[in-house]
Amino acid sequence: MMSNSNGSNSESATHLITVRNVTKLYVMGSEELYALKGISLGIEKNEYVAIMGPSGSGKSTLMNILGCLDTPTSGDYFLNGKNVSEMDDDELAEIRNREIGFVFQTFNLLPRSNALHNVELPLVYSGMHKSDRLERAEQALIDVGLQDRMKHKPNELSGGQRQRVAIARALVNNPSIILADEPTGNLDTRTGQEIMQLLEELNLQGNTIIIVTHEEDIAQHARRIVKIRDGDIEDDYLSKRGKEFQNAKTQ
Repeated sequence: MMSNSNGSNSESATHLITVRNVTKLYVMGSEELYALKGISLGIEKNEYVAIMGPSGSGKSTLMNILGCLDTPTSGDYFLNGKNVSEMDDDELAEIRNREIGFVFQTFNLLPRSNALHNVELPLVYSGMHKSDRLERAEQALIDVGLQDRMKHKPNELSGGQRQRVAIARALVNNPSIILADEPTGNLDTRTGQEIMQLLEELNLQGNTIIIVTHEEDIAQHARRIVKIRDGDIEDDYLSKRGKEFQNAKTQ
């Protein structure tokens, strides 16, 4: 695990994610607002990290940069050794489709399409043959426990099942990162716990997971917590679960 540091070229080559001195400036009329103030962060392959902070802290801006939905004003973002911060819109779109699986609070499913087609969709953009797409999409739904709901449309599914479809869609491209934005925000407590359990299982299977949340109990499911406040990293530490996992590895 790499804590906050300015980083080096070797770090950007060995870490899955290296963020180095990243700023994000928004200009509104004559006013300038820094959403991020020179953040540096490293995340290794197979980590499970929670980015946590109150509303307006900069965590959503950081998530958008990590997810290649936005670019920094200054600084560098390396993903799998590639400097994403220098890419154009087409290159960013390709990286998003290939490297990042998104899970949103609002599920973002196509209402008229069944679960299988919703999960298959990212593979359509990658040009994969239809029979291969369906096979991959079916397996992703099996992996999240929805083998008996493949032909159901979103309005025929519970909130938890819809989020599982969204997670299957995030998995289907075998991305480098699963990026989950408030993944339990629209779910009741019990269903939210089930979704967090599923994310933990996926992490144990080798997936790198980054969740963005303002809730302490959700953040504690991750192994590492990065706290953001006023555009800066306020703290970066192992959660209780992370300490337990590290102790188990050393015994």
